[in-house]
Formats: sequence, C-alpha cells, structure tokens
Amino acid sequence: MKPSHIEHIGLAVKNLENSIDFYEKLFGLKCYKIEDVPEQKVRTAFLMVGETKIELLESTDPEGPVGKFIENRGEGVHHIAFAVKDLEGQLVKAEQSGVRLIDNKPRKGADGLDIAFLHPKSTAGVLIEICEDKNK
Repeated sequence: MKPSHIEHIGLAVKNLENSIDFYEKLFGLKCYKIEDVPEQKVRTAFLMVGETKIELLESTDPEGPVGKFIENRGEGVHHIAFAVKDLEGQLVKAEQSGVRLIDNKPRKGADGLDIAFLHPKSTAGVLIEICEDKNK
C-alpha cells in the first residue's frame, strides 16, 4: 500500500461548534463543510491545513463509535486517514498481509470519500482509515 498523502486527521470532540470556533480563531482556519453521517452516528466539520484536512467528529449518539470513544478516552485524536488509489484492492492486500480489517469493503464516508478502517489491534493501537476520492 502506498498512500499519496495524509487525507485527514480525525479528532473526536464533544461540541462541534466550540471546536470549529477554536480552530478558526487560534489558527485562522476556515470550516468549509459541516455534514451529518447518520450511518456512523456522527456530525463532521472539515478545515484545511495546506493539503491536509482536519475532520472534527461530534457524536450524534452516545452508543455510536465516536460517542463510545469519547466516553472511554475523552476528546482527542480519533484516527488518521491515508489517501489511496484502488481502495478495494488495498483492503485485499492489507488482509492478505495479516492486517485485521474493520471494513471488508469500502463504504461511503464524509466529504464524498469512499472509506474503510483498519483495526487498531493490527496497527500499533492507531485507528487507520484508508480512503479514496473517486472524483480525483
């Protein structure tokens, strides 16, 4: 697997508006999109830093993945996402290499991406998302 770049860093937050305000005021960043992703029980906001996005993740359900993450670990870095070509093929290669997958096939994610997650038990404790923008 050879990612082209870090697509985004996902940060779990308790309050999306407060977090957007923090990043806009402190770093002069601009939130360019807020999106609900009901399948993942999350509301997201995106900010650009150079070519990398910051994805703020607010849980819409305490039983959702981000809600449970915040309950267990508090706010903070949730995942790192790498941009790849041929996401389906990359998942097959990862699994053949012994990597435990959370997603066996791509699914729709926020910001128009196809996404899949690799299990942190196979990635030194880091939740890794691999994603593909089929519009590029």
